[in-house]
Amino acid sequence: MTVTLGLDFGTNSVRAVLVRCETGEELGTAVVEYPHGQSGVILDPRDANLARQHPGDYSVTLVESVRAALAAARAADPGFEPAQVIGIGIDATGSSPIPVDAENMPLALQPEFAENPNAQCWLWKDHTAHEEAATITRLAREHRPGLVARCGNTYSSEWFWSKIWHCLRVDPGVFVAAHSWVELADYLPALLAGVSDPAAIVRGVCAAGHKALYADDWGGLPDQEFLALLDPRLAELRDRLFSQAYDASTCAGGLSPAFAEKLGLPAGIPITVGELDVHYGAIGSGIEEGVLVKVIGTSTCDCAVVRADRAMADIPGICGIVPGAILPGYFGIEAGQSAVGDIFRWWVEDVCHGDGSLHADLSAEAAALEPGASGLLALDWNNGNRTVLVDQRLTGLLVGQTLYTSRAEIYRALIEATAFGARMIIDRIVSHGVPVRRVVCAGGIAERNPLLLQIYADVLGVEMQVSRSAQSCALGAAITAAVIAGPARGGHPDHATAQRAMAGVKAESFLPDPDRHAVYDRLFALYGDLHDAFGGVRIVDLSRLMKELLAIKESTRI
Repeated sequence: MTVTLGLDFGTNSVRAVLVRCETGEELGTAVVEYPHGQSGVILDPRDANLARQHPGDYSVTLVESVRAALAAARAADPGFEPAQVIGIGIDATGSSPIPVDAENMPLALQPEFAENPNAQCWLWKDHTAHEEAATITRLAREHRPGLVARCGNTYSSEWFWSKIWHCLRVDPGVFVAAHSWVELADYLPALLAGVSDPAAIVRGVCAAGHKALYADDWGGLPDQEFLALLDPRLAELRDRLFSQAYDASTCAGGLSPAFAEKLGLPAGIPITVGELDVHYGAIGSGIEEGVLVKVIGTSTCDCAVVRADRAMADIPGICGIVPGAILPGYFGIEAGQSAVGDIFRWWVEDVCHGDGSLHADLSAEAAALEPGASGLLALDWNNGNRTVLVDQRLTGLLVGQTLYTSRAEIYRALIEATAFGARMIIDRIVSHGVPVRRVVCAGGIAERNPLLLQIYADVLGVEMQVSRSAQSCALGAAITAAVIAGPARGGHPDHATAQRAMAGVKAESFLPDPDRHAVYDRLFALYGDLHDAFGGVRIVDLSRLMKELLAIKESTRI
């Protein structure tokens, strides 16, 4: 028996899973919350856009989660031995860059920067750099249009260069002290492998291509002349970053003796190159051409792949089209929504002051409602719009409330809004030749909320399936670890073979209802009007929209 270890560093916690290479059976799992901040996120009540993470949390939770997973595996199978672990895969959120010194130590671990949020990991959901992102977009469109054409023609405040430039502007002391910046997904494999030189880190093409404007076509990262248009100090930083990025067929190093002792694993185990969490989640969900994977959590990320031997045009408004991202040998296509689970949590917990039981109660009430029966329509932009407008300065909206509107009706309208946002994304990529025959969902919300999956099926008009694993991102990392280990060690020769053996979907699926889909087509047309009007896409006459919602509401009573 051979086993691989998958590690998923998410927004609030790290998840470790030990998986049999032959069958995909999960022998042991563990989830450990980050100790700092609010649910692992360091916030600032004076700035709602700020979201950071303490880099010291990663090594602590890494050790705790792996040891707990090993203990769970021993309890499940007394014959299990750590020596059976043949590979380690790692994923993380992104873009989540960390300022590090010349020895690859995060600045936040040094006493003089310990309390400075700008020296910590700039978590993916940090939007403080929205002005920098807008300027990068404007200058790139004018001087280097190819740079942003591949990422939807708009650069995001969530991404690498925006955050580093914002740090330079607001805290030049941190910028000067930073020898380099490392994505969390790249930092973690290097940490386990004992890499102490930022230049020696094996960087993943997922984060580089989707977040840092990296492409082999133009020689790697943006050229120094363009970066100097932003700030000459960014141009100087370029040579201290990296010149080459690699796909998931690449080994990032072997487990160092120091971490082997801490974890209770043999030294030298091969470690995968780091990928973004949702990209390994797509692999763990069985992604292939024609299958769109939605990883649904606080936000969502949509992943699709297209064979690299096909011509692939740029898609406006899509977060990125990167050769080698997600699966080797394919274009990786990424899109997503900035808030999904966060919207439901906001409504139930912050506004209604409820807990998990209220989520369940509102779901039950909302499930009894017919599409359109509430007369409500919402926009899902409570944390900005990631795709297809790529505008973090947009906000949520709810239209159609009356004195009789209930909490459950609003709850359902918010779910429907996220489904409409998902349809916007799928319609955009399908219109540019990307096939979507079915959708596989992963993440905690997909596991726990059948109402959401049925609404999504009815809105999208396609079958919705659920990944077999509750830890799809960690599973995808473990699958890739089996490929990196290779057949000689008891792994697999390639991702397709590994996915067939180790991934899968649950037996239950959610099929669209034709009648509900027809109602949602009418509502989606109105959503499109709101989307385009408030998103600045076109001038729309909204004077009839409320009355159209009422007409749909009244038709449900016939």
